[in-house]
Amino acid sequence: QVQLVESGGGLVQPGGSLRLSCAASGLLFSAYTKAWYRQAPDKQRELVATVSTGGSTMYADSVKGRFTISRDNTKNTVYLQMNNLKPEDTAVYYCNIGGPGRYWGQGTQVTVSS
Repeated sequence: QVQLVESGGGLVQPGGSLRLSCAASGLLFSAYTKAWYRQAPDKQRELVATVSTGGSTMYADSVKGRFTISRDNTKNTVYLQMNNLKPEDTAVYYCNIGGPGRYWGQGTQVTVSS
């Protein structure tokens, strides 16, 4: 059974940093593209960042230069380092493995507020 467990969310002031983690089990982690999505209140879920099996990364324009996605295949974990956070980054963040039709984490709340 595939399981994705996210951690690292919380409340942070504008300009602060957080690192999200998503630990996976029950699948061949290295074989899939990994991604982070987010969903703010009353908005659609949006793609934030992806990392391919080869390590190539892609970012939404709104987070370029501030967020970094990475993965550790030895730990079956994907990360999202978020720096210089802004109030508009407030959302529930979800990890995804294998594309939107495959595996999702339960979500972790990130709130950016003074």
